[in-house]
Amino acid sequence: MSGVVISYNERNIATIEDVDLTNKKVLLRVDMNSPIKDNVIMDTSRIRSHIKTIKELVELGSKVVIMSHQGRPGESDFISLKSHTEILSKLLGFNVEFVGDIIGPEARKRIATLEVGEVLVLENTRFLSEENIEMPFEQLMNTNFVKKLSHLFNYYVGDAFASAHRSQASIAGFPLVMPAVAGRVMEDEIKGLSKAINGERPSTLFIGGAKLKDAIKIMNHLIKTKKIDNILTGGLVALLLLKAKGYNIGKAEKIIEEKFASLIPEAKELLKYDNIFLPEDFVSDVDGNVEVVSSKEIKGSPKDIGPQTIDYYNELLKNSKTIILRGPAGVIEDERFRNGTIKLATESLNSNAYVIFGGGHFISILNDLPPMLRKRIGYISTGGGAVVYFLSGEPMPGIEALALSYEKFFKGLKQ
Repeated sequence: MSGVVISYNERNIATIEDVDLTNKKVLLRVDMNSPIKDNVIMDTSRIRSHIKTIKELVELGSKVVIMSHQGRPGESDFISLKSHTEILSKLLGFNVEFVGDIIGPEARKRIATLEVGEVLVLENTRFLSEENIEMPFEQLMNTNFVKKLSHLFNYYVGDAFASAHRSQASIAGFPLVMPAVAGRVMEDEIKGLSKAINGERPSTLFIGGAKLKDAIKIMNHLIKTKKIDNILTGGLVALLLLKAKGYNIGKAEKIIEEKFASLIPEAKELLKYDNIFLPEDFVSDVDGNVEVVSSKEIKGSPKDIGPQTIDYYNELLKNSKTIILRGPAGVIEDERFRNGTIKLATESLNSNAYVIFGGGHFISILNDLPPMLRKRIGYISTGGGAVVYFLSGEPMPGIEALALSYEKFFKGLKQ
């Protein structure tokens, strides 16, 4: 078998290069799940991310049918994919057809008559009740969803990395019963994040932001499996660890005690590791004034890492060969508290390291960086919650299913 096979946990996954898609029907699972307000899509970046894969499939002469979910039942963002299809048409520069059906006669009839170069979008997969249930693989294979559609296609292309931590039919069911390959988003995410945790050493993770449960999970896994050499902390992550150390954290005490008290025992365990670093100072909002305060005597509301910490962290970043930046160092929505995040990103990109922006709102400071620096970013992940699962070493059914498909349909084949 020729082509480009990618590796995930020492398992092989086929890619688009591995198959001849000329005149073939392809079932493409993407993740176009977007923020919605009053039934209007507010941010099209998730939709845009899949354009490369769709264009390539069309150029290779295949007949493409797209699946995606949007929102959850009962939520205000649980809407049809009709407007997503209109955006796809504009981005691709040709008409993309929408069918308001998934596994019924209307969808199956249209799939059967699809011509080369045509692209069809099925209705929101979560309009099917069984798609909202996470199941073991053997059950996914036997869902109506998989049984009704799988025989209509030659190949499945998995491009929904952002949903790869879900064990649902459209994500992990189809690859178990038909030849499946990774799309470009999936391939790039697996390669980029694998390089983050298996790249050149020494490696450094900066982790900040306010998603403390995720942060603890990632830190625990990377430090215990020795997949990272240094962890630098900022944001609420650092304040939780300082609280666990017995420090007074100023006005941040309230939010930690009210929302994250249950994480303090785990944070105390992490303090045993001497390669987890905490800020030495903060930029704090003290009664409306911006002041630099010591970590040992925090006044007001600490909103960013201070100048001493920036210098200290920058020395560690300078000597790293791989750097992962996840979550901001401060409250970046406020111009007064963006400096720490921008300085860490700048130092990382000025180093000789391979730099990965690992999500968690770190990418929102990209426009603050000069274009020449932005070009030095090794990889930017947009995988949302799936990144947490990947970096925490937790199961990724959507990727696991692609690996099983390789073993079942591709292994040992010569093409």
